[in-house]
Amino acid sequence: MGEILKDSFGRVHNYLRISITERCNLRCTYCMPEEGIPLTPEERLPSVDELMEIVSVFKEMGVDKIRLTGGEPMARKELPEILDRLYGMGFRDLNITTNGVFLDRFIDKFKEVGLTSINVSLDTLDPEKFEAVTRRNRFDKVMANIQKGMDEGLRIKINTVLLKDFNEDEIQPMLEWSKTTPIHVRFIEFMPFNGNNWDTKKLVTYQDVLDEARKYFNIEKLKDGKHSTSKSFRVVGGKGTFAVISSMTEPFCSTCNRLRMTADGKLKNCLFSNQEADLLTALRKGHNLKELIRLSVRSKKEAHAGMDNLPDMENRSMIAIGG
Repeated sequence: MGEILKDSFGRVHNYLRISITERCNLRCTYCMPEEGIPLTPEERLPSVDELMEIVSVFKEMGVDKIRLTGGEPMARKELPEILDRLYGMGFRDLNITTNGVFLDRFIDKFKEVGLTSINVSLDTLDPEKFEAVTRRNRFDKVMANIQKGMDEGLRIKINTVLLKDFNEDEIQPMLEWSKTTPIHVRFIEFMPFNGNNWDTKKLVTYQDVLDEARKYFNIEKLKDGKHSTSKSFRVVGGKGTFAVISSMTEPFCSTCNRLRMTADGKLKNCLFSNQEADLLTALRKGHNLKELIRLSVRSKKEAHAGMDNLPDMENRSMIAIGG
């Protein structure tokens, strides 16, 4: 058995989320500023070879689960090569988070490398609201791709960020969707990041979701996995499930097993942390990546990056972190 990445609170870290691009074809209001973000110059981003070199070190240190994020990961032209090489390295727990616009282009490749669970970010079932939140008119394409993915046997999870006075009225139709279709809806509490105008008044909480769900449906609690970020339920008799990711009101920090690498090769030990370890520069200088990774994991705080007042923190925008 190889090395185990353990922090000072005894949490084992075997799950790496990798942003493979900062680019995105949507402009979601909670994710990036309306003007977009300045993109990192190409020479300061890892090549596919460099990315694999870094990932191989994590593999030696016990990481066995990978999720590719962005930006929009399907916007990176080398995605098929990245998937092939990860599969070739022995990763069998591969996952991806997408906005769904390009999903149909990659279904065959996903099946080829055993990637059968896809997270699709979708905040509304209303085409006009979709255009308002994404600043793009791609609703019909996304819905068609979700259906195509399910038809091809993929397990589709829907990530829905809830905002008060915008889409809390979507809870009932989303749950109806999960009742009649084998779709897995995950409601996400709105989290503070640079440029997304976070405000507690916009927060739709875990309890709010349950209260709304019980107005319309009989629901049952499902068993959550050891490292689950979400609290899972089902509408009784439903084909799918729903869950709530309660990052703000009931965080899951005590069982967190996740690390994140940004598109420019920086390691974040917590989504909310503004401390980053520059793995790409270290790799290019021939430094010891394992020691840098160990130091980052050991310095991980017990909860929410040790910050009591998250909305006032300085951090990247969500698009620059990779979700």
